[in-house]
Amino acid sequence: RARFDRPQASLDFWRLLYVLLKQIHGGRWTESDAIDTQIRFVKSALWYHGYDRPQLHQLPADGSAGSRELLLAFSWLLHRLGLLEQLLARNRVKTGDETSVCTCEDDLPNRQEGATEAGPEGGLEGRVDVRYLQWLNGRLRFQWRSLHAQHQEQCKLLHKIHLFTSGSHMDQILRHFSVTETDLIRQPENYKQLLQLLESETMQLEAFLEWKQLEPVYWQWMETVLDNMAEEGNICESQDARVERRRLPEVTSCCPWADKLTGQMDRLCRDLVALQDQLHQLITQRKAAWWEKVAAREELQKEGFSAAARKIQESVEVKLRGLTSIHAPKENKTHGSCRLVLRNKHPARKTGFGQSQVSKEPVSAVSATEVIRELQMREASLQRELEQLREECRQRLDEIAEGLEGMICISP
Repeated sequence: RARFDRPQASLDFWRLLYVLLKQIHGGRWTESDAIDTQIRFVKSALWYHGYDRPQLHQLPADGSAGSRELLLAFSWLLHRLGLLEQLLARNRVKTGDETSVCTCEDDLPNRQEGATEAGPEGGLEGRVDVRYLQWLNGRLRFQWRSLHAQHQEQCKLLHKIHLFTSGSHMDQILRHFSVTETDLIRQPENYKQLLQLLESETMQLEAFLEWKQLEPVYWQWMETVLDNMAEEGNICESQDARVERRRLPEVTSCCPWADKLTGQMDRLCRDLVALQDQLHQLITQRKAAWWEKVAAREELQKEGFSAAARKIQESVEVKLRGLTSIHAPKENKTHGSCRLVLRNKHPARKTGFGQSQVSKEPVSAVSATEVIRELQMREASLQRELEQLREECRQRLDEIAEGLEGMICISP
């Protein structure tokens, strides 16, 4: 029906996309949600993921037309986002104790946002009382400490469960029970519910395997859909010159962050160009200053010059290590959920029969010590960046204070 743009299939497709995208974004949905609310959410989510085809965003809000455009959007989600894989990962039955681990470097795109938006165009936002900001900061710190304390308590309880059940699991790699498995031992009546969930997941996996076998047929069929659209002339851009490839009012009205996202990207491009120009100028200036210093210090003794050169070389190596950590390839970075498995400090242990058993680590195992070391290095890097920003703020405050006559500024 959607291939021939039948209006009877539009509402079904809107509901399908609404349910799928709601699951991906972790939101709740009900069958009683209004159709206009569902359509606004689907358009916003597609725009967020990069699907900016104007023909879809111009569809009516009552869902009376546009089934073929929705078919294209659905196929785009299948190919671009791995829609089915994400749904399987989110609906997976977790029987083990897992935690989220992320050692990826954040680019912090909003770092310059406060400095760029704090100009005269800030309006009322630029006149917020600093005491209110201090109160918000204190409240955030208190909630963060409470969350950290709860997480530490959870880790202690998990460690007790893993330690007390060590050696009881049939799998010699795990060797201990998880919280779910321990609860099943204490309350066997919950086993039926878990069995139903596992059977449902097995059915989903079987359906996914069947889909992977038929997927080439689907994409061949989609090529015929595109051919039909090309024959009708709907694949081209709209002939109306007023329709531009920009954000649409109905999308930005329900997504306040969509308007800000484009502005952040524009500011980021401008900042990158400006930083590149400043880098070239700084390199030229440093080279000139370096040769001037070398020429001025030719009369120094050989030992003293060598010591100074070694200090400079060490400082350069430290800075290069920081740059290397920033621009290093991301293949070895860990991101996602990992199962918590307790490991003894000694790799071998004595079994009941006097044999020595060595636990075999899985190939994709991640040691907590390695993650802690990586996070400590990242913390040190962020701390250096914080000190640099503080120094820049002090210099800026000193420049402002010099322009104030009759006032004495004492730094905190």
